[in-house]
Amino acid sequence: MIKILDIKKDLQIRLDKYLKDVYTSLNQSFIEKNIRKKNILVNNFKTQAKYILKKNDYIKILNYHPEKYKNKIVYRKKEKTIPNKLLNNFLESIVYKNNNFIILNKWSGITTQGGSNINLSIDDIIKSISSEYKLVHRLDKETSGLLIISKNLEYAKIFGNLFKSKSIEKIYIAICEGKPKNNESYIDLNIKDNKSNKILKTQTYFKLLNYKNGLSQIMFKPETGKKHQIRIVSKNLGCPIIGDNKYNFQSKYKNNILKLNAYGLKFEYKETNYVFYADIPKDFNEFSNKLKLKNFISFKKNLQFT
Repeated sequence: MIKILDIKKDLQIRLDKYLKDVYTSLNQSFIEKNIRKKNILVNNFKTQAKYILKKNDYIKILNYHPEKYKNKIVYRKKEKTIPNKLLNNFLESIVYKNNNFIILNKWSGITTQGGSNINLSIDDIIKSISSEYKLVHRLDKETSGLLIISKNLEYAKIFGNLFKSKSIEKIYIAICEGKPKNNESYIDLNIKDNKSNKILKTQTYFKLLNYKNGLSQIMFKPETGKKHQIRIVSKNLGCPIIGDNKYNFQSKYKNNILKLNAYGLKFEYKETNYVFYADIPKDFNEFSNKLKLKNFISFKKNLQFT
């Protein structure tokens, strides 16, 4: 039996996702297998699961059968309620906004995206404001600093391409335990992805801003954007970050909040330069004062994009 599905709107949705929405009984492997075997065609041609459906496309299912392609009851998760205090904290942390994107100064202690053991995240907050809002990159739960949120699909794709082409510059600041061998350098480091077991190539520039009492204040400029990149690079340099209980678990400062901040963002789009800097986090200043380190504000000239 042949089934034809006409796409009457510009949905901007992947073929596999659309089929899952229409036939909720289908799993990903079934969909991919039948696309690969040419049982599922778009406009009479073989395509891929990631194909983005457009208005006036049509899907032809050559092996359609009501028992295979059927709907089942889907129990959707209850929509999360965002407390007013958390929503206000989000709104007060906005550094910049326009019709297409938001620059948020994320605070430490909140994840960017939810998970099985996560209560509320930045993603939950933005979805409560608009279903169109999307995260375009991530920061670790304990990492504070600048985060980009798109307000629509168009700018989610634009930022995705900017990140892919390495057209977004980033500055991080950190307080580390120990001292790197060199005062500044580029570090090429291969990092293993535990999920895929792939070896990921990373490149990070760093500069030592100050060293005192066994502690280093360091600026990092990552050229790549891999998970835990700066935290792993810091450990590799022999000066893991204060408060990093994953890569600096023997530290005497392990009860402190992670001292890593996404301080600067810079990118250009449509001949407009965008440059943003975060405020130095309160916990950074308190820790620096307690350990008699310099305030990061005193390094402002070194923390500027060129």
